[in-house]
Amino acid sequence: MIRVIIGAVPAALAMFVIGFIFHLSGLQNLATRSLDDLPAASVQRSLAANLPSTGTYVIPDANGSAVQTAMYGRGPIATISYNINGAAALDTGSLLGLLVLDFIIALLIGAALIGVDHRVPDFGSRARVVAIFAVAAGALMHLAAPIYYHHDWAFAIYLFIADTAALAAGGLIIARWFLPKGVSAPQEDLAAHDHPHASVAEAELRGTHEGI
Repeated sequence: MIRVIIGAVPAALAMFVIGFIFHLSGLQNLATRSLDDLPAASVQRSLAANLPSTGTYVIPDANGSAVQTAMYGRGPIATISYNINGAAALDTGSLLGLLVLDFIIALLIGAALIGVDHRVPDFGSRARVVAIFAVAAGALMHLAAPIYYHHDWAFAIYLFIADTAALAAGGLIIARWFLPKGVSAPQEDLAAHDHPHASVAEAELRGTHEGI
């Protein structure tokens, strides 16, 4: 476990760098849209005038009144993650929080790999486990929203790629350098495991020969 805790540090740093590239380098503009100054100010005023507190708003609410259900069917529709307060464009406190979160996630990945390291001795197999886990987690986190809430597919796929890459990088670092090297079982033990009845027969046969 000590090796995994140590390995979580470079794994978290790799995840943080990947997250920075995808979310703070400007690359995110490939998947997001923005407004000019006047429309942005107008929308901001409308949000402030109509949304009373921080929260996530589904507008119109398809599960609300009959009127809003009909409005939802006509469109346009939006899911708004709303914060009534402002925030710095580059918040160092948030960056530190993200680094801590990445470290915790790397620890969890390492803890999961500890449970299979003896049964999955080679790095190639461990890498496959990490990659499949990363793809599955990324898909669950981001590809459900366009299905459930009709969100923008382009941004969802972008987030899926970003988080899958971060999870895979962190897991591969731990799997490659911070897990004990597995020891493969001898071939005869593997054969005995696969064919237990044959191994019993062989033992009885050896006993018969020894008795003779």
